[in-house]
Amino acid sequence: MGETSDSVNETVTRSAEYIGSFPVADCCLDEQVQKLHSQLKSFKRYKRRRYVSMKFSVKGLKVYNEDETTLLMAHALRRISLSIARPSDAQFAFLAHNPGSPDTQLYCHLFKARHARAAQFLNLLMCRCFQLCYLEKHPEDTEEKFTGKKPTRSPSLLNQGFPLSVNALVSFRRAPTQGLLSEVSSKPSAESVSSPEDVFLTSPTLVRKQAMRDKVLRSGAYRSFTYTPVKQRHLQERLNAPQDKGQDSVPTCKVRAPSLAETEEALAHAVWSWAGVSSHCSSSLLADDVLGSYLLCPHPKNPCVDCLLIRFPSGLVSLAIKTSSNGQLFLENCRVQFESLTALIEHYTETREELEVPLSCTRVNHCYEWEEIKVQMKRSPKLNNPKNKSWV
Repeated sequence: MGETSDSVNETVTRSAEYIGSFPVADCCLDEQVQKLHSQLKSFKRYKRRRYVSMKFSVKGLKVYNEDETTLLMAHALRRISLSIARPSDAQFAFLAHNPGSPDTQLYCHLFKARHARAAQFLNLLMCRCFQLCYLEKHPEDTEEKFTGKKPTRSPSLLNQGFPLSVNALVSFRRAPTQGLLSEVSSKPSAESVSSPEDVFLTSPTLVRKQAMRDKVLRSGAYRSFTYTPVKQRHLQERLNAPQDKGQDSVPTCKVRAPSLAETEEALAHAVWSWAGVSSHCSSSLLADDVLGSYLLCPHPKNPCVDCLLIRFPSGLVSLAIKTSSNGQLFLENCRVQFESLTALIEHYTETREELEVPLSCTRVNHCYEWEEIKVQMKRSPKLNNPKNKSWV
């Protein structure tokens, strides 16, 4: 079966072998990933497999039989919590919540690729889906030409020893703090930074109801504390602004929109650098990712030099990517040299050498929705029907 990509619907199809699924314990993120690697390692000699066709898109992942005639499983992207790969064993897996199961219960769905690079590519596809989904839900974090300092995101509980269910409960029910507010105006001024009191003059529920009465917000719209009424008002003003030729406007350059249908090399660089997401936002998201996750970005002290921003146990650390006299690449404070950036990252993914921890292929879906499960189940009882092939 060939490997295809649909550039119109942004769907990429890849083949693999389905190994099986198993429940995952509810624990803190780093502990959960460590247990997952041990469990995946125990399945590397498992012989009971089934050839399947996997279709990746920003909406989610669908798994068909080898002939693509029968839908075996469908997971909306908002139900997939993280993606993981073990290139040494050609394994790819993802964690997802199954409809009808308890909120805290996640299942790992394991697949076997043809070889190590194929497993890496499956993982890159899923990670890029996470990033493109984040860009859709958070357009305010899109990378722009001008640079402006944005407030720091409040740290999550993922890496503080709390179970994922506790983190989800807090993140969806906690009122916003000043750290979650972001500038909504491109012109830096004293009035552009609002305090929490200026944004939420009343409770979030009353503000949302007022927006619905004013027909600014629909009843079924996605609710998020990070998207404040101030942002909504400014966005509405920009949409209603007249587009006259004489009006002063900021010159824009045409840039190709982020795509899922990329070559392996382009897809890898897009995932490593969080292409399309602002550097400040991507680095703050990295702090909430798994141990050993990394970001390819300009060095904070020397923008002309690339670096790897890595999440170590001690925090985020920037390591410059340097070039030797003979044109070889090497990581700051490391001795091993490589011919390419891909070879460098693959090496430190397998072994840590001088690093605190090895680089990790695992990535968290920052758009994973926890409590949306109950709402969707109540509104759409048909989702319990296994014959329903819509995204669930």
